[in-house]
Amino acid sequence: MSLLVFLVFGFIVGLIARALMPGKQPMGCLLTTGLGVVGSFVGGALASLVSGGPLLEIRTSGFIGSVIGAVVVLAVFGMLRSRK
Repeated sequence: MSLLVFLVFGFIVGLIARALMPGKQPMGCLLTTGLGVVGSFVGGALASLVSGGPLLEIRTSGFIGSVIGAVVVLAVFGMLRSRK
């Protein structure tokens, strides 16, 4: 059950990140969910950098950290996509 909750959380975070970023992001439901899940881990890594904790420790972040991480991932994805 916790995996399903984590995926729904990732989907919601991905939707919010896509709404915050200007422009079009042509993604389906699976990529949006993946964006939110990866954003949660990136948010955890950013929190480790700020708090001075171990960077290689895999952890998730809270809702706001997940959204910030997903926006960062979406911005990097957009920059890589615009180069092609």
